[in-house]
Amino acid sequence: MTLATDRLTTAALEREPCAPVRDLLGAGDIDAAYEVQRRLTARRLADGAVRTGRKIGLTSPAVQKQLGVDQPDFGVLFADMDVSALAAVPTARLLQPKVEAEIAFLLATDLDGDDLDLAAVRAAVAYAVPALEIVDSRVADWDITITDTVADNASSGLYVLGESRLPLKAFEPREATMRMYVDDVLVSEGTGTACLGDPLNALLWLARTARAYGDPLRAGQVVLSGALGPMVSVAPGVTVLAEISTLGTVTAAFTDKEPS
Repeated sequence: MTLATDRLTTAALEREPCAPVRDLLGAGDIDAAYEVQRRLTARRLADGAVRTGRKIGLTSPAVQKQLGVDQPDFGVLFADMDVSALAAVPTARLLQPKVEAEIAFLLATDLDGDDLDLAAVRAAVAYAVPALEIVDSRVADWDITITDTVADNASSGLYVLGESRLPLKAFEPREATMRMYVDDVLVSEGTGTACLGDPLNALLWLARTARAYGDPLRAGQVVLSGALGPMVSVAPGVTVLAEISTLGTVTAAFTDKEPS
Protein backbone atom coordinates (compact mmCIF):
# COMPACT_ATOMS: atom_id res chain seq x y z
CA MET A 1 0.00 0.00 0.00
CA THR A 2 2.88 2.35 0.68
CA LEU A 3 4.10 2.02 -2.91
CA ALA A 4 0.63 2.84 -4.27
CA THR A 5 0.30 5.82 -1.91
CA ASP A 6 3.72 7.13 -2.95
CA ARG A 7 3.01 6.62 -6.66
CA LEU A 8 -0.20 8.69 -6.51
CA THR A 9 1.40 11.33 -4.29
CA THR A 10 4.28 11.79 -6.73
CA ALA A 11 1.90 12.06 -9.70
CA ALA A 12 -0.08 14.79 -7.95
CA LEU A 13 2.99 16.75 -6.83
CA GLU A 14 4.83 16.52 -10.14
CA ARG A 15 1.69 17.00 -12.29
CA GLU A 16 2.65 13.91 -14.23
CA PRO A 17 0.15 11.03 -14.61
CA CYS A 18 1.37 7.67 -13.36
CA ALA A 19 0.77 4.02 -14.09
CA PRO A 20 -2.30 2.39 -12.53
CA VAL A 21 -1.95 1.16 -8.96
CA ARG A 22 -3.94 -2.04 -9.43
CA ASP A 23 -0.68 -3.88 -10.07
CA LEU A 24 0.26 -3.02 -6.49
CA LEU A 25 -3.14 -3.54 -4.86
CA GLY A 26 -5.00 -6.04 -7.00
CA ALA A 27 -7.71 -5.15 -9.48
CA GLY A 28 -10.57 -5.94 -7.10
CA ASP A 29 -9.23 -5.20 -3.60
CA ILE A 30 -11.46 -2.24 -2.72
CA ASP A 31 -10.60 -2.31 0.99
CA ALA A 32 -6.91 -1.92 0.12
CA ALA A 33 -7.79 0.93 -2.23
CA TYR A 34 -9.73 2.75 0.49
CA GLU A 35 -6.78 2.29 2.82
CA VAL A 36 -4.56 4.04 0.26
CA GLN A 37 -7.16 6.80 0.01
CA ARG A 38 -7.16 7.09 3.83
CA ARG A 39 -3.36 7.41 3.85
CA LEU A 40 -3.44 10.07 1.15
CA THR A 41 -6.10 11.95 3.11
CA ALA A 42 -4.00 11.74 6.28
CA ARG A 43 -1.00 13.17 4.42
CA ARG A 44 -3.08 16.09 3.15
CA LEU A 45 -4.53 16.82 6.58
CA ALA A 46 -1.04 16.69 8.11
CA ASP A 47 0.03 19.29 5.56
CA GLY A 48 -2.76 21.62 6.70
CA ALA A 49 -5.58 20.79 4.28
CA VAL A 50 -9.14 21.30 5.54
CA ARG A 51 -11.78 18.70 4.78
CA THR A 52 -15.10 20.09 3.54
CA GLY A 53 -17.08 16.97 2.65
CA ARG A 54 -17.30 13.98 0.36
CA LYS A 55 -18.00 13.15 -3.25
CA ILE A 56 -19.83 10.14 -4.56
CA GLY A 57 -18.59 8.80 -7.85
CA LEU A 58 -19.69 6.28 -10.45
CA THR A 59 -23.40 6.63 -9.69
CA SER A 60 -24.50 7.11 -13.30
CA PRO A 61 -24.73 4.10 -15.64
CA ALA A 62 -23.37 6.35 -18.40
CA VAL A 63 -20.25 7.20 -16.39
CA GLN A 64 -19.82 3.60 -15.21
CA LYS A 65 -19.89 2.53 -18.85
CA GLN A 66 -17.36 5.22 -19.78
CA LEU A 67 -14.91 3.93 -17.17
CA GLY A 68 -15.74 0.24 -17.25
CA VAL A 69 -16.82 -0.08 -13.59
CA ASP A 70 -20.06 -1.31 -12.04
CA GLN A 71 -20.39 0.23 -8.57
CA PRO A 72 -20.20 3.63 -6.84
CA ASP A 73 -17.28 4.90 -4.81
CA PHE A 74 -16.52 7.92 -2.65
CA GLY A 75 -13.73 10.40 -2.07
CA VAL A 76 -12.85 13.29 0.22
CA LEU A 77 -13.37 16.98 -0.58
CA PHE A 78 -10.94 19.61 0.67
CA ALA A 79 -11.33 23.37 0.92
CA ASP A 80 -8.80 24.04 -1.85
CA MET A 81 -10.92 21.98 -4.24
CA ASP A 82 -13.79 24.48 -3.98
CA VAL A 83 -13.22 27.00 -6.78
CA SER A 84 -16.74 28.44 -6.72
CA ALA A 85 -15.47 31.92 -5.89
CA LEU A 86 -12.91 32.09 -8.69
CA ALA A 87 -13.65 33.93 -11.93
CA ALA A 88 -12.27 30.93 -13.84
CA VAL A 89 -11.12 27.41 -13.01
CA PRO A 90 -7.31 27.11 -13.31
CA THR A 91 -6.65 23.98 -15.36
CA ALA A 92 -2.96 24.08 -14.46
CA ARG A 93 -3.93 22.49 -11.16
CA LEU A 94 -5.25 19.45 -13.01
CA LEU A 95 -3.85 16.69 -15.19
CA GLN A 96 -6.69 15.24 -17.28
CA PRO A 97 -9.84 17.16 -16.34
CA LYS A 98 -13.37 16.17 -17.18
CA VAL A 99 -16.55 17.86 -15.98
CA GLU A 100 -19.89 16.48 -14.88
CA ALA A 101 -23.07 18.11 -13.57
CA GLU A 102 -24.66 16.98 -10.35
CA ILE A 103 -26.68 17.88 -7.28
CA ALA A 104 -24.78 18.78 -4.12
CA PHE A 105 -26.21 18.57 -0.61
CA LEU A 106 -25.23 20.58 2.46
CA LEU A 107 -25.79 18.61 5.65
CA ALA A 108 -27.50 20.22 8.63
CA THR A 109 -26.98 17.28 10.98
CA ASP A 110 -24.64 14.31 11.39
CA LEU A 111 -25.44 11.03 9.66
CA ASP A 112 -23.90 8.60 12.12
CA GLY A 113 -26.84 6.59 13.46
CA ASP A 114 -27.23 2.84 13.18
CA ASP A 115 -30.71 3.18 11.63
CA LEU A 116 -29.89 5.21 8.53
CA ASP A 117 -32.65 5.24 5.92
CA LEU A 118 -34.02 7.60 3.27
CA ALA A 119 -36.06 9.51 5.84
CA ALA A 120 -32.94 10.09 7.93
CA VAL A 121 -30.82 11.39 5.05
CA ARG A 122 -33.65 13.58 3.78
CA ALA A 123 -34.04 15.11 7.23
CA ALA A 124 -30.28 15.73 7.44
CA VAL A 125 -30.12 17.85 4.27
CA ALA A 126 -30.15 21.61 4.84
CA TYR A 127 -30.42 22.36 1.13
CA ALA A 128 -29.52 21.22 -2.37
CA VAL A 129 -27.35 23.23 -4.76
CA PRO A 130 -26.42 22.78 -8.46
CA ALA A 131 -22.80 21.75 -8.87
CA LEU A 132 -20.11 21.02 -11.40
CA GLU A 133 -17.49 18.50 -10.41
CA ILE A 134 -14.22 18.71 -12.31
CA VAL A 135 -12.97 15.16 -11.99
CA ASP A 136 -9.34 14.30 -12.61
CA SER A 137 -7.14 11.23 -12.57
CA ARG A 138 -3.55 10.87 -11.52
CA VAL A 139 -3.55 7.64 -13.58
CA ALA A 140 -2.36 8.11 -17.15
CA ASP A 141 -5.02 8.08 -19.89
CA TRP A 142 -7.78 7.38 -17.34
CA ASP A 143 -6.72 3.72 -17.50
CA ILE A 144 -8.57 2.84 -14.31
CA THR A 145 -10.43 0.04 -12.60
CA ILE A 146 -12.49 0.52 -9.44
CA THR A 147 -9.32 -0.08 -7.40
CA ASP A 148 -7.41 2.68 -9.18
CA THR A 149 -10.11 5.31 -8.85
CA VAL A 150 -10.88 4.56 -5.19
CA ALA A 151 -7.20 4.76 -4.25
CA ASP A 152 -6.93 8.01 -6.21
CA ASN A 153 -9.54 9.70 -3.98
CA ALA A 154 -12.33 8.72 -6.38
CA SER A 155 -10.62 10.69 -9.16
CA SER A 156 -11.38 13.96 -7.38
CA GLY A 157 -10.24 17.29 -8.76
CA LEU A 158 -12.13 20.52 -8.11
CA TYR A 159 -15.75 21.57 -7.73
CA VAL A 160 -18.00 24.56 -8.33
CA LEU A 161 -21.23 25.23 -6.45
CA GLY A 162 -23.99 27.35 -7.94
CA GLU A 163 -25.63 30.23 -6.12
CA SER A 164 -29.15 28.85 -5.72
CA ARG A 165 -30.07 26.90 -2.58
CA LEU A 166 -33.29 24.93 -2.17
CA PRO A 167 -34.54 22.87 0.78
CA LEU A 168 -35.90 19.47 -0.15
CA LYS A 169 -39.45 20.57 0.57
CA ALA A 170 -39.08 22.77 -2.53
CA PHE A 171 -37.05 20.38 -4.69
CA GLU A 172 -37.27 16.67 -5.44
CA PRO A 173 -33.84 15.44 -6.62
CA ARG A 174 -35.05 12.34 -8.47
CA GLU A 175 -37.38 14.47 -10.60
CA ALA A 176 -34.63 16.81 -11.81
CA THR A 177 -33.54 17.03 -15.41
CA MET A 178 -30.05 18.20 -16.35
CA ARG A 179 -28.56 19.71 -19.47
CA MET A 180 -24.90 20.66 -19.68
CA TYR A 181 -23.41 22.89 -22.35
CA VAL A 182 -19.84 23.67 -23.39
CA ASP A 183 -19.73 27.02 -25.17
CA ASP A 184 -23.50 26.80 -25.80
CA VAL A 185 -23.27 23.31 -27.34
CA LEU A 186 -25.28 20.62 -25.55
CA VAL A 187 -22.78 17.93 -24.51
CA SER A 188 -24.50 15.99 -21.74
CA GLU A 189 -27.98 15.47 -20.37
CA GLY A 190 -29.66 13.26 -17.84
CA THR A 191 -32.07 13.02 -14.95
CA GLY A 192 -32.08 12.55 -11.21
CA THR A 193 -32.97 8.91 -11.67
CA ALA A 194 -29.61 8.36 -13.42
CA CYS A 195 -27.93 8.80 -10.02
CA LEU A 196 -28.63 5.42 -8.38
CA GLY A 197 -32.33 5.97 -9.08
CA ASP A 198 -32.38 9.06 -6.85
CA PRO A 199 -29.52 11.29 -5.62
CA LEU A 200 -30.85 10.69 -2.11
CA ASN A 201 -30.21 6.97 -2.64
CA ALA A 202 -26.61 7.91 -3.37
CA LEU A 203 -26.46 9.99 -0.19
CA LEU A 204 -27.87 7.07 1.80
CA TRP A 205 -25.30 4.71 0.27
CA LEU A 206 -22.52 7.12 1.22
CA ALA A 207 -23.84 7.66 4.76
CA ARG A 208 -23.93 3.92 5.41
CA THR A 209 -20.58 3.26 3.74
CA ALA A 210 -18.77 6.14 5.47
CA ARG A 211 -20.11 4.99 8.83
CA ALA A 212 -18.98 1.44 8.10
CA TYR A 213 -15.47 2.76 7.46
CA GLY A 214 -15.54 4.59 10.79
CA ASP A 215 -15.72 8.11 9.37
CA PRO A 216 -19.40 9.16 9.23
CA LEU A 217 -20.80 12.22 7.53
CA ARG A 218 -20.99 15.34 9.69
CA ALA A 219 -23.09 18.49 9.84
CA GLY A 220 -21.72 21.28 7.68
CA GLN A 221 -20.19 18.97 5.10
CA VAL A 222 -20.88 19.23 1.38
CA VAL A 223 -21.72 16.04 -0.49
CA LEU A 224 -21.47 15.88 -4.28
CA SER A 225 -24.02 13.18 -4.98
CA GLY A 226 -22.86 11.97 -8.41
CA ALA A 227 -23.18 12.69 -12.11
CA LEU A 228 -26.60 13.06 -13.73
CA GLY A 229 -25.15 12.38 -17.17
CA PRO A 230 -21.93 11.59 -19.04
CA MET A 231 -18.77 13.48 -18.14
CA VAL A 232 -16.99 15.56 -20.78
CA SER A 233 -13.34 16.59 -21.19
CA VAL A 234 -12.58 20.29 -20.80
CA ALA A 235 -9.70 22.57 -21.78
CA PRO A 236 -8.64 26.18 -21.17
CA GLY A 237 -10.83 28.73 -22.90
CA VAL A 238 -14.17 26.92 -22.66
CA THR A 239 -17.18 27.76 -20.52
CA VAL A 240 -19.43 25.09 -19.05
CA LEU A 241 -23.03 25.75 -18.04
CA ALA A 242 -25.31 23.20 -16.41
CA GLU A 243 -29.04 23.64 -15.95
CA ILE A 244 -30.81 21.50 -13.35
CA SER A 245 -34.57 21.90 -13.45
CA THR A 246 -36.08 23.75 -10.48
CA LEU A 247 -32.69 23.91 -8.76
CA GLY A 248 -31.01 26.40 -11.11
CA THR A 249 -27.76 26.79 -13.01
CA VAL A 250 -24.04 26.59 -12.35
CA THR A 251 -21.29 27.92 -14.60
CA ALA A 252 -17.52 27.57 -14.82
CA ALA A 253 -15.06 29.14 -17.24
CA PHE A 254 -11.70 27.40 -17.63
CA THR A 255 -8.33 29.09 -17.94
CA ASP A 256 -4.67 28.13 -18.09
CA LYS A 257 -3.79 31.05 -15.79
CA GLU A 258 -3.66 31.00 -12.02
CA PRO A 259 -5.81 33.66 -10.27
CA SER A 260 -3.87 36.82 -9.48
